[in-house]
Amino acid sequence: MRGIRVASVQFEHIAGNKSANMAKVKAFSEQAAQAGVEIICFPECCLTGYWFLRNLTRGELLELAEPVGGGPSSEELLALSRTHGMTIGAGLVELADNDELFNTYVVAMPDGRLLRHRKLHTFVSEHMRSGSEFTVSDTPHDCRIGVLTCYDNNLGENVRITALKGAEILLAPHQTGGCASINPHTMGLVDRSLWEQREQNPEAIEAELKGEKGRGWLLRWLPARAHDNGVFLVFSNGVGVDDDEIRTGNAMILDPYGRILAETWKAADVMVVADLDPSLRVENTGQRWIKTRRPELYADLARSTGQEEDVREVRMDAKGV
Repeated sequence: MRGIRVASVQFEHIAGNKSANMAKVKAFSEQAAQAGVEIICFPECCLTGYWFLRNLTRGELLELAEPVGGGPSSEELLALSRTHGMTIGAGLVELADNDELFNTYVVAMPDGRLLRHRKLHTFVSEHMRSGSEFTVSDTPHDCRIGVLTCYDNNLGENVRITALKGAEILLAPHQTGGCASINPHTMGLVDRSLWEQREQNPEAIEAELKGEKGRGWLLRWLPARAHDNGVFLVFSNGVGVDDDEIRTGNAMILDPYGRILAETWKAADVMVVADLDPSLRVENTGQRWIKTRRPELYADLARSTGQEEDVREVRMDAKGV
């Protein structure tokens, strides 16, 4: 890996309006190109919208979904990537060849390659399937990237496997923060009026975004994913109205020690940029721990305990995240 400049974007999408959302991707990509960025990460399902998907029928989802590779959005991302010489990641609803639907993150590279990560733990709709493959790849930027979408990152096993497959930079697109929960120890709803009054009273909404419903919750676990696996982590998130919830943004870039290189808690569409120092990948704590693993002790990790439940049943009961 060499030194590389990356960017993470938070923006408020418009549910179902792919052209308007793509316009934001294009505008931020142009801004990033002018800043010398080589890899840019946009949020989960930022092109289609996210939380409203749970209320759509299968027919309505089919109208919104599109193929990856040959589909209009992935072709636009590829063209944008070639124009700027930049690797660009953005999320949408994928229509697979067999008419199955996936929450998919598309990564377009300037050499014409297209990565597709199907979220491993999809719960937003009963009509959408979870993926079953990890996504790790070389890039034209002399680095190796991995992708895990939102809930995928909550399970430490997923990040560890991604690191074991050689990822040096983890793209972590999300739609999180401000989630409804009856569990008092996790997030909680952000008052919509605070968002609507953000220009008149920015301090009030920013306090929420920085607090336990947003940044405070993220910092309980997100830095550990980077630190324990010795990877740079690019966290991108929605911000603002997402159906009946308010996303908290908090776009940030973390180094392999879990330290924050760049972040924002602004209640707005914002991009943060950081230069990744490859020397931090040399003998860092996480990589040293990985080298001292004893795989012969870990067979139980791959065995069912009988306690496993479907992610949709666990997540959509509103008891936790």
